[in-house]
Amino acid sequence: MADKIAEILLKVNAVMLRTKPPFRWASGILAPIYTDLRILMSYNKEREFVVNSLIKLIKKNKIKFDGFAATATAGIPWAAWLSQKLKKPMIYVRSETKDHGKENMVEGKVEQGKTYIVVEDLVSTGGSSVNTINGVREKGGNVEHCIAIFTYELEKSQNNFQNANVKLLTLTNFTSFVKTALQKKYISKEQLSHIMDWKKHPEGWVSV
Repeated sequence: MADKIAEILLKVNAVMLRTKPPFRWASGILAPIYTDLRILMSYNKEREFVVNSLIKLIKKNKIKFDGFAATATAGIPWAAWLSQKLKKPMIYVRSETKDHGKENMVEGKVEQGKTYIVVEDLVSTGGSSVNTINGVREKGGNVEHCIAIFTYELEKSQNNFQNANVKLLTLTNFTSFVKTALQKKYISKEQLSHIMDWKKHPEGWVSV
C-alpha cells in the first residue's frame, strides 16, 4: 500500500522532489521535498483510494475508537470523509483559541472518556498533531493513535509522539516515497543519497 500511495502522490504532484534548486520552506529551511496534500481533494479516484486505505490502516491495527479528531485545517476533509464512511462523530481542533464568539479551540462535542483518532494529512515535526491531541485531552477525551497520509520521519516528530504517548500510523513515509520516486525515475541514483541526507539533518542540509 505504501508504494501505491507514493505513486499517487507523485502522479498528482502532491509531493515533489527537487534538489536544484531546492525548495525553501516558510521556516527558511532548504529542503529537497515539498508537500501539498490538499491537491488530492480535487482527484476523486485517488482521494477515494486514500480514504479507503486509511480505513484499512485502522482495521489492520485493530484500533478501538469512538470518533475522529482532525487537525485544522489539513486534517478536516479526511476526518469528514472517514467519519461519514464509518458512521462516527467528528471534531476538529484549531491551532489556537478563537478570539470571538464562544472562543472555542475545539469545534464539535468531545464526549467525556471517549477515544478519538487524530487525523492529519502530513506529519513534519508533529506539532499540529500534538496540539490536537492536547486539545482533545483537555476536553476529557482520550487519544491513543494518530493517522496520516505521509510523514517526513523526522526525529523531532518521533520524539513528539513518544512524549505524547500516541502511536503514529501513516500510509507511506519519506523513505518509501523516495525509493518509489527512484524506481519510477522521478529522481536519479545520484540524487537519492543527497535527498536521504536531508532527513538526517534537515536544518543543516545544503543543496549541491
